[in-house]
Amino acid sequence: MAAVEDREDQDDIDAAEFPVRKIIHVDMDAFYASVEQRDDPALRGKPVAVGGSSRRGVVAAASYEARKFGVRSAMPSITAKRQCPGLIFVPPRFEVYRDISHQIRAIFRDYADEVEPLSLDEAYLDVSRDKTGLGSATATARLICRRIRDETGLTASAGVSYNKFIAKLASDQNKPDGMTVIPPGKGAAFVQTLSIRRFHGIGPVTASKMEALGVFSGADLAAKEREWLALHFGNSADWLFNLARGIDHRRVRSNRPLKSLGGERTFFNDLITDTEIREALAHVCTVVWDRAAKKGARGRTVTLKLRYADFRTITRARSVPFAIGDGAGLLAVGETILAPLLPVEQGIRLLGVTLSKFEGEDDEEEATGPADLLSLI
Repeated sequence: MAAVEDREDQDDIDAAEFPVRKIIHVDMDAFYASVEQRDDPALRGKPVAVGGSSRRGVVAAASYEARKFGVRSAMPSITAKRQCPGLIFVPPRFEVYRDISHQIRAIFRDYADEVEPLSLDEAYLDVSRDKTGLGSATATARLICRRIRDETGLTASAGVSYNKFIAKLASDQNKPDGMTVIPPGKGAAFVQTLSIRRFHGIGPVTASKMEALGVFSGADLAAKEREWLALHFGNSADWLFNLARGIDHRRVRSNRPLKSLGGERTFFNDLITDTEIREALAHVCTVVWDRAAKKGARGRTVTLKLRYADFRTITRARSVPFAIGDGAGLLAVGETILAPLLPVEQGIRLLGVTLSKFEGEDDEEEATGPADLLSLI
């Protein structure tokens, strides 16, 4: 099964203190592209893509005007331009995005002690403790979104519910600049109206497998017994069984543990020879290890990602008995993974390396959170 985002122990709950939690998920609207439109009035109302415009470029983010043409993040720039001939590319300004993200997180902390950022543009807030005395999670979410608009000139959408899974689904329900509230007692009905492709944590591969088995919606999933789920999805059965019923006991964690970190590089020209592919691997491993060393992170699992000239993408992973202690060790594992894949029949346009299974992490727990990923385009 595809990796599941941020799965934690489902029994990890302070049920005695808060029988029902109040969770807000705030998600900025087309964050990178909206920042560019805010800062350059000439871009407002026009289809904008943040990313590289070369034939090797990739869309990092797209404005809502561009999305109407089917332009999406991670789409090759050449495809995006074909679908939207009037698309305007702007280079990313990550330092600007980070600064704005810090500004938004400061707003969050005015209303919640427990804030769990997922990325620069989204976060969970647990407002079970009414820190500001507003009286309801809905009023709190409304005020947070208003402050974001007033203080940054940007819009955000919010989902309000009794758990993280439903709050995140709800924040995507009325984008942009919208809010959806799913109260206790209505979560299961809400979840069961949705396509399983809307379920965060279920990737395209798993979704396709489900559809092949006749599961297209939350209602279809809810109709399946645990035994059937275990037969087809192994140890994810309980997790899927609960999600289809609107059950999610994960806490909002301010100090969300690092699950993985990595880097990837897109090449202007396809890599063909073994030598140039190995050199690219060494470069990416150097960058990844530099980041790991700064964070003091020592991991046991290395994942190699290759994207071929036809955009077919594969990943291969290998775990070692002891935590990797230096860059040479990381490269050695990477080369071991790469060796059976050489020589290549067609060129390599992207190569990525991810390090996970960090020291102190439970061996039985997958590194399931989104990678702390640095793009090296």
